Amino acid sequence: MIYTRFLSFVLLLSTSVVFAQQPATSAETITQALEQKKTLAETSLVKHIAFENIGPTVMSGRVVDLDVNPENPTEFYVGYASGGVWHTVNNGTTFTPVLDNSNTQNVGDIAVDWKNQTIWVGTGENNSSRSSYAGIGILKSTDNGKTWKNMGLTDSHHIGRILINPNNSDEVVVGVTGHLYSPNQERGIYKTIDGGKTWSQTLFVDNMSGIIDVQTNPNNFNLMFASSWTKDRKAWNFDGSGNNSAIYKSTDAGNTWTKVSTEDSGFPTGNGVGRIGLAVYNDNVIYAVHDSQFRRPSEDHKETSNSLTKEDFKSMTSETFLALDDKKLNEYLKTNGFQEKYRAENVKQMVRSGNVKPIDLAKYIEDANSMLFDTPVIGTEVYKSIDGGKTWKKTHDDYLDDIYYSYGYYFGHIYVAPDNPNHIYIYGVPIVKSKDGGKTFTSISAENVHADHHALWINPKNTNHLINGNDGGVNITYDDGENWIKNNSPSVGQFYAINVDNEKPYNVYGGLQDNGVWVGAHNASEDKSWHQSGHYPWKSIMGGDGMQIQIDSRNHNVVYTGYQFGNYYRLNLETEEDKYIQPKHELGENPYRFNWQTPILLSPHNQDILYLGGNKLMRSMNQGDDWTAISDDLTNGGKKGNVAYGTLSSISESPFQFGLIYTGSDDGLVYVTKNAGGNWTNISNTLPKDLWVSRVIASQHKKERVYVTLNGYRWDDFKVYVYKSDNYGQTWKDISANIPVSPVNVIKEDPENENILYLGTDNGAYVSINQGQSWESFSKGLPNVAVHDIVIQSEAKDLLIGTHGRSIYKTDISELQLMNPKLMSNALTLFKVNDIRYSSRWGSSWGKWYDVYEPEIEVAFYTHTSEEKTVKILSEKGTLLNKMKVNADKGFNYTHYDLTLTEKSRKTLLKENTSVEIEKARNDKYYLPKGVYTIQIDDKKTNFEIK
Repeated sequence: MIYTRFLSFVLLLSTSVVFAQQPATSAETITQALEQKKTLAETSLVKHIAFENIGPTVMSGRVVDLDVNPENPTEFYVGYASGGVWHTVNNGTTFTPVLDNSNTQNVGDIAVDWKNQTIWVGTGENNSSRSSYAGIGILKSTDNGKTWKNMGLTDSHHIGRILINPNNSDEVVVGVTGHLYSPNQERGIYKTIDGGKTWSQTLFVDNMSGIIDVQTNPNNFNLMFASSWTKDRKAWNFDGSGNNSAIYKSTDAGNTWTKVSTEDSGFPTGNGVGRIGLAVYNDNVIYAVHDSQFRRPSEDHKETSNSLTKEDFKSMTSETFLALDDKKLNEYLKTNGFQEKYRAENVKQMVRSGNVKPIDLAKYIEDANSMLFDTPVIGTEVYKSIDGGKTWKKTHDDYLDDIYYSYGYYFGHIYVAPDNPNHIYIYGVPIVKSKDGGKTFTSISAENVHADHHALWINPKNTNHLINGNDGGVNITYDDGENWIKNNSPSVGQFYAINVDNEKPYNVYGGLQDNGVWVGAHNASEDKSWHQSGHYPWKSIMGGDGMQIQIDSRNHNVVYTGYQFGNYYRLNLETEEDKYIQPKHELGENPYRFNWQTPILLSPHNQDILYLGGNKLMRSMNQGDDWTAISDDLTNGGKKGNVAYGTLSSISESPFQFGLIYTGSDDGLVYVTKNAGGNWTNISNTLPKDLWVSRVIASQHKKERVYVTLNGYRWDDFKVYVYKSDNYGQTWKDISANIPVSPVNVIKEDPENENILYLGTDNGAYVSINQGQSWESFSKGLPNVAVHDIVIQSEAKDLLIGTHGRSIYKTDISELQLMNPKLMSNALTLFKVNDIRYSSRWGSSWGKWYDVYEPEIEVAFYTHTSEEKTVKILSEKGTLLNKMKVNADKGFNYTHYDLTLTEKSRKTLLKENTSVEIEKARNDKYYLPKGVYTIQIDDKKTNFEIK
C-alpha cells in the first residue's frame, strides 16, 4: 500500500466505449498450464543457466500472515503476498523459503498444525490491491515445504482464512474470497473433515461476495464467526461495499451458518458495508472492524474561512470571478499548484476573453490525486458484541480518522489479547491499540516499522510480545509496541520496474510496491556485514510506490523517477537536488490522466529529451523542465470510475530513427508515429480488444520490427498475448507459441542476437532463441513468481529480472547470446573459458577457524544430445592432467573444475616444465601452476590461462 501523502483516487470522464470482456480463465486451463510449465522446465535447453538473487532485502515486501509455534515462539512462518512462505527457527534472525517447490509464490493465508508439523497455504492474496495475484487453490505440506500437494479449491483465486481444529487435524475450515475481477461460484466457506481429500461448501453468499475473514474461539472450535465481503473490481473502478457484506455465526464448527449482522443487531447493513475483520475473545465477546463506505453526514456548520476552495468555482459566475480580490485568487492558484503563468491577472484576462470559465479552476486540480478527500466516507469503525453476536455496539464516539485513508479494502484486521477482552489492536496506517475496549486508541508505530500493517500475533503467554507483519516485512516487540526489532533478511521485494547504468561496477535501480525506489551495485554483498559498517549497500532515492527509472547515459547521477500516478522527479544523486517534473495541462483543458505506473523514456538519440505518457504523449526537450503534448488522446478516452484508466502504459522509441515512437495504453490501443508526433496511426485494430498493453518494444535489430504484449489480468483472463510485426504494426504475428497460460508483463530483445527474446509472466520467465517460434522455460534458481521487468546490461552481458515478490535476479547470458542455427545443429559447442589469476592462497585460509579458499573455473558447453560427457584438462603440450564425468542434458550445460592435480599428473607436469614448483596446499591438494591449459570435450577444445 502507500503513504498517506501519496494516496489517491481518480474520477475519470465517462465514455460510451463498450468493453469486450474475455471470460475468466478456467481452473482446468490453469492446472494444465502448470503441468505444461513443469514439463517445459524439465526439457528446457536453458534449464542449467542459473539465476542468482542479488536482493535487496532490507525494505522487504508485503506480509499477509504469520503462524507462530505456541510452545516456542522463536519458530514461526511468514506468508508474503507474492513472495512465498518463509520459516525461521531463530526468532527471525534468518529465514528459509519453504514454498519454492510449489507452483506459486502467491499467498493469502497460512495455517500450521504444530502438533503434526503440517503446513496449509491458501494461495492468492486475501487483499484486493492492483497487484494482489491469484492463487491456485489450497496447498498442504507434511515435510516443511520439501513437497507440496494441491488439496483443491483451484478456482478460488484468493483465500482469506484457514482454521484447523486443534483437536482434529483433519478438520479444516477455509474462507474463500474468490475471483478479484470476475464473478465465480467457488467462494464462501469450505470445510473438510478428511484432511483436504474432499470439501463441502457450507456457506455461499453470491458469486460476487466471498469470505474475507473467519475466526474461532481459541477454546471452542465449534464457535466461529465469518465475514462476507461484496466487492467489484475493474481496471477503472473498485466498489468495495455492498448489501451482502455481513457477519455470520456458526456453533457447529462451520457446518451451518446464521447471519447475525441484521438490521436489528446494531451492526451496519446495506450498500455501504465494506470489508469486515473479526476477533473472538470467548463465546460472548467478539470484535469487528468495519471499513464503512457510508458517507459522513453533512456538517451542521462549516468553519469560516476567507480562503477560496475549488467548490467555490463550480457555481461561480464570470462576473463574480472578475470581482475577486487578486491576492485571494493568487493564494488559491499557488496553493493548488497552478503553473506560474496562471496568476490572477492572466487568468482574469482568459475569463474575460471567454477562453476559460470559473469552473475550469476547479477542474484543473481534479486529477489522479484530488478525489480522495471528495469522498468523505465514515471509514474505520470498531464494533463489539458481548452477547455472542446478537447485538453490536460501536466502541468509540468519534471518527477513527487517519487509519484507512479510503483504502480500507487493503486492511481490515482486528486482534484481541487472549488475556484481556479490553486490549485490542486494529491495522491500517498505522497500527493502533486500545486498552479500554476500543473507546480510545494510541499508535504503536515506530521509525523502523513500515506504516501499512496486515498481520499480528500476540503471545498468549506474554501479551507484551507481538510479531507484526506489514508492507515492509516483519517486526517484533517485547514491550507492547514501545520498541520494535526489524527482521528483514528474506529477499521478497515487490518490484514494478528495474533499470541499470553503465558504471563499473554497474548499478541496479528499482521501483517497489510501497517501498520507494532503490539503487545499489549489482555485485553488492547481500549479507550482514553492513551491520558493522552501518551502510546498507542499497540506497533509497524516492518514497511512495516506486515507479520507472531512467538514467542519463552521460551522467549516472542524473536519474528520472518518481511515485504513482505520474509524480516524477529529476534527481541529481551527487548533489541531492531534485525537481518535480510532472507535466501540467493547460487551464481550460481536462486534466491529464496518469497510470498508476506512468511510463517514462529518455530518448536513445538525445539524453536531454524525455517522454512521459499520460493519456497523451508528452515530450520535454530540456530534461523535464518544460513539456509539450505531441499527440491527442492515445487511449479510448477514459471511463468513469475511481481508478486511473484510459492512460498510456508503455512507450518505445526506435534506436534507428528519432521520432519513430510507439505507445500502448491500458485499454488496449497501440499507436505509432514516424514523424515525432506529427501524425499518429492506430495499429491495434487487429489485436485482441480492451486488454492492458503491458509492453510495446521497438526492435534494436530491424527498423520495421516491433513487439507487443497484452495482459488480461484485470479481466481474470490469463491467456498469453505476444505479437511481432515486421512492418511497423500494419500486420501482426502471434508468437506466444508454447508459453503456458499466464498473463504477460514484459518482453525484451537481446541487444546482440536478434533471434533471442526474453519474456516475463505472472508465473516466471521464458526465453526464445528463434524469434518466438518456440519458448524455453528460464527457471533455474527462479521460483514461480511474477516477473514485472527485464533489463540487460550489455557490456557485462548480464540479464536482470525484476520480480514482484522475490526482488531481483541476475544471470550471465554471454554463452546464450552466441547461439545461432549453425551452432545449435552442431553435436557440441564448447564456449570460451575465462582466464583466472593465480593465488598462493589456493587451498589455504586466514586461520584454523576460517573456511579454506578453493578456486574454480566454469566450463560451459552446448550439446545436441543428452549423454555422459568427459571433460579433459590438458597441459600446454597436450598431456592429460585431470578429467571429469558430466551427465549432460540437451542444451546448455555447466560444470566446474577446481584446478586440482592428482599426484601422477603433478609429476608429469613437473617433467614437462622443470622451472615450476607445485607444492601441496594446506588442504592437502595440488593446484595447477601459472600457464596455459586446454579444456577438451569430445573433439572440441578451448584454452584458458592461469596468470
